[in-house]
Amino acid sequence: MAIFLTGSTGYIGAHVASNLLEQHGAALNVLVRAKNPREAELRLWQALQLHLEFPRFYEHLQTKVRVFCGDITLPGFGLDRDSYDRLVHTTDSVIHCAASLNRKSEKSCLNVNLRGTLEVLTLARNAEYYHGLRRFSEVSTVAVAGRRNRELVTEDRAIEWDRSDYDPYARTKKFCEHMMHVLLPDTPKTVFRPSIVLGDSRHPETTQFDMVRSFVFLAGLPLLPFRPTDRIDIVNVDFVADAIATLHQKDQPRHEIYHLSSGSDSQNFKQLTTALAAAQQKRGPIFVPVLEKPFTAAVNFLSNRKGPVGHGASLMKVFMPYLVWNTVFDNTRVTSELGRRPVPFSQYSYPLLKFSRENNFQYRYQPWPAAVGGTAA
Repeated sequence: MAIFLTGSTGYIGAHVASNLLEQHGAALNVLVRAKNPREAELRLWQALQLHLEFPRFYEHLQTKVRVFCGDITLPGFGLDRDSYDRLVHTTDSVIHCAASLNRKSEKSCLNVNLRGTLEVLTLARNAEYYHGLRRFSEVSTVAVAGRRNRELVTEDRAIEWDRSDYDPYARTKKFCEHMMHVLLPDTPKTVFRPSIVLGDSRHPETTQFDMVRSFVFLAGLPLLPFRPTDRIDIVNVDFVADAIATLHQKDQPRHEIYHLSSGSDSQNFKQLTTALAAAQQKRGPIFVPVLEKPFTAAVNFLSNRKGPVGHGASLMKVFMPYLVWNTVFDNTRVTSELGRRPVPFSQYSYPLLKFSRENNFQYRYQPWPAAVGGTAA
């Protein structure tokens, strides 16, 4: 039996997959969008090479990982009947990581987050019917809390249905949580809500650059349109992945919902910029909060342009609300249960910035070794 992990080729999903394989010795069923097994294995290798050398990856592929070529948005994931039945009968728990983070496209969020989650829940119901389901874990987001301002939000008080949402991503993830509760009323469930996931505290390398681009852009400005004492809830991906894997594998987690966040330890803009300036032996930026509205207007205008400037502005437009809401999410539950806290962003932000700049916001993927050839059985 195995854990059905969706989103294994995504940023958080790949970290979770590696953690489950290496730290927990878990067997995995993974769904990969690909035309054939060869393409699926190549995509999986690209996702996991940040964590594993090829011999170790290939060993897991041969012994612990079963790859299904499919699409989360299609009925039955687009699998043939035998493959779908095999997935159902070999799945004993589910970690649903796959999601569209395209905050600008309601269509993409509706299709992937709602239709996709419905298909995953259908699979879970089938598995539960035939042999029982140990646990269903949904990777959500703190953004389900909707529009906030200068608050400390706890897990059980996050969702208020009459509160406005920031974007389609937050809105659809809120409904995903709701669907899970309605369609799996008797199944043990865990909801994980990460805050802004940015960087791995163990090493500077990353394969996810959208938020990093915005961070690097802001780090280069002499003036920042923020209040220096406003806090920003950033959490390292290695903490997030370890929390998801560890609590999913635990027989009886203490809670059903966890904020995977920096919580009350969230640093403010002044702390972050001071650390970055010291690492680069430069002066820190000047904070001019009155520029927030003009800056936002300029970002909105430039986001409609083509080219690198337009792309950068469109990314900033997406993330801007999360930078100015000065809201943190209580993480007492997860830190108490794991016995450790996330690493402060200031401790690893400069290596992340340096790696991203030096590599032009690209990760240099290693090819599949020619000596191996073929695909796993």
